Amino acid sequence: MYRSSGVGLTAFGIVLVVVGAILRFATSVQTSGFNIHKIGDILFVVGIVLVILSVVLIALGNRSRTTTRTNVRGAPYGGQERVEEREDWN
Repeated sequence: MYRSSGVGLTAFGIVLVVVGAILRFATSVQTSGFNIHKIGDILFVVGIVLVILSVVLIALGNRSRTTTRTNVRGAPYGGQERVEEREDWN
């Protein structure tokens, strides 16, 4: 995933947290068969989970892999290739 995916999830998570908080704490509607406060709780928790997940994705998106290839010549069978892989954290 790209870093922009994490940023988009962060924004969506914040929107869900705000909508969930409004439905939970700022409404005083009483309905039968439909509890708007439970919907607010669910949206609030899902928003918090999305924000945490997006922070993890952004942190993992900062990782980059560097591959160095070295061509070694002079071997009797035409050379060989040495591959070195290294993971760097920005």
